[in-house]
Amino acid sequence: MMIYTVECSFAEPAREDEWNEFYSDLKLPALISVPGFHTSQRFKAISTGCPVYLAVHTVDGGEVLKGDEYREKGGGNFARWQPDITDWHRNLYHGIDRAPDVTAGEVLVLSSTGPEGLVQLGLAPRAIHAVALERNPERRWLSSAASTDVPRLSALPKGVHVYVPMTPQLQTAPMSGPARGR
Repeated sequence: MMIYTVECSFAEPAREDEWNEFYSDLKLPALISVPGFHTSQRFKAISTGCPVYLAVHTVDGGEVLKGDEYREKGGGNFARWQPDITDWHRNLYHGIDRAPDVTAGEVLVLSSTGPEGLVQLGLAPRAIHAVALERNPERRWLSSAASTDVPRLSALPKGVHVYVPMTPQLQTAPMSGPARGR
């Protein structure tokens, strides 16, 4: 299993609610129906210095992203939104078996500068490294945490970004093993 991430910002405030409705209510359910996708969840950054939106998926591997069904249901089916999508990045990571299921009242905390910032927050970071697509950032560390455990955003260590879930984690079937990213 691998972690597939898609990050972007959206440049047209007048259409942003419609974009979010499309992505959360139509695109994610379509993606999770693609064979080889196991989890899908969408996040919004509450810290600065990173793309606003983040989608995190658990997939079988890079071949899933090359298939016709993925192209029809996920990749490339949002041409009408393309002019407003900025700071768009895609990466495929290896290192953990599945994406953490971040629930209401929790946040996803990411760092691309090293695990130290997450450790300073009292978290147990898990490392992932890029193996395909942009491969940038090459390494990331992630953890989930109760939102009350994260200090004021202005006090975050450098390079640490915090995301709130916009959707529950969609799953193709109940997965065994630990789901928490702590």
